[in-house]
Amino acid sequence: MDTFLLDIDGTLIDSRAVVEDAWRDVAARFGADPEAILAVCHGLRDEDVMAEFFEPSVIPAALERMATVEQDRAAEARPMPGAAAFLASLPQGRWAAVTSGSRRLMEARLRGAGLPLPSVLITADDVRHGKPHPEGYLTAAARLGVAIADCVVVEDSPTGVAAGRAAGALVVGLAADPAALPDADVVVPALTDIPAALRRS
Repeated sequence: MDTFLLDIDGTLIDSRAVVEDAWRDVAARFGADPEAILAVCHGLRDEDVMAEFFEPSVIPAALERMATVEQDRAAEARPMPGAAAFLASLPQGRWAAVTSGSRRLMEARLRGAGLPLPSVLITADDVRHGKPHPEGYLTAAARLGVAIADCVVVEDSPTGVAAGRAAGALVVGLAADPAALPDADVVVPALTDIPAALRRS
């Protein structure tokens, strides 16, 4: 397996502080519980989170505010440890990114982190169903022209792991504690640990 389908936030880039600040801002403005949101939001599309926690009448304005706050701070994103080296090691045309964020935001974050833009980038704008639905990963594999069974999905959230498994890929979880991602096939603490872990599995 030499084709990798990678999540972005928490996998390739560290944007956790910005994301959490944005959710707190939006929750305060539109009357939602920020702590309840932060407990589940990672790996999900903004619209899917808002459907659960916000009154329908405020969702359009809340989505607009969320997009503005995150876009304004996109340049603050930093690469996850080993991300640049790991991407540089992958064959051309053998990796894609699959994210719950918008294309505009994800491209800005990748640039802010100094990481290359993938030739195939599947965003919230490209799918009808967000993670944990497998649509994003299946679409990425199809656009790369490879079978999903020949792909490795790399994810940092339970929602993303579920999407990768539902798609039918081998799933590598990225976490300091393997217990955090019990449904992943393999769990590693850093991207640069993936090749050795796959050889052992």
